Amino acid sequence: MMNGVSENHVEPIQTQSPSNVSSLPSSTLDFAGRMFDAARQGNSELLLAAVDAGLPINLTNHQGNTLLMLSTYAGHLDLSRGLLTRGADPERLNDAGQSIVAGAVFKGHHALVRLLIEHGANPRHGKPNAIESVWMFVKDEEGSGEGDDRTMGRQELLDLMGAKEEDKERMEREGVRVMMAPPGSE
Repeated sequence: MMNGVSENHVEPIQTQSPSNVSSLPSSTLDFAGRMFDAARQGNSELLLAAVDAGLPINLTNHQGNTLLMLSTYAGHLDLSRGLLTRGADPERLNDAGQSIVAGAVFKGHHALVRLLIEHGANPRHGKPNAIESVWMFVKDEEGSGEGDDRTMGRQELLDLMGAKEEDKERMEREGVRVMMAPPGSE
């Protein structure tokens, strides 16, 4: 048995409303905690085995963060890919209204941004959304690096997301700070 998951059996987790979570057995809460830790730590072997054995793919923690959101925010490309291919929802917002793809932009995980967009993440979903996040947090006009470690430039990210001039105009009307040039370059 590996962390509550045997080769052939996982205790099913019943769907509970937030008001009923305190009535769950401590072993269930401990198991869920281990799964969220596995997502943060990139433990693909443990987490994907649990999902394959019946763990709900869109399980959320007390802040509404899914396994995919935690994995993505921590920069785990292979685990995030595994979760997406098993049906994780790239569109789920957490309780603060934040999207997974905007979190990937904020953290600079551009290979994950591409992966999420390829799996149907809407860059206009959430607050701030991913397009707004590019304008607020991506300073470099040019990308750098190669392969999965490659960082995309601002325009490349905006093009990937299908950003339009209307997005920028709306942001300016709403008072979203748009970084026009990297600090100190003016």
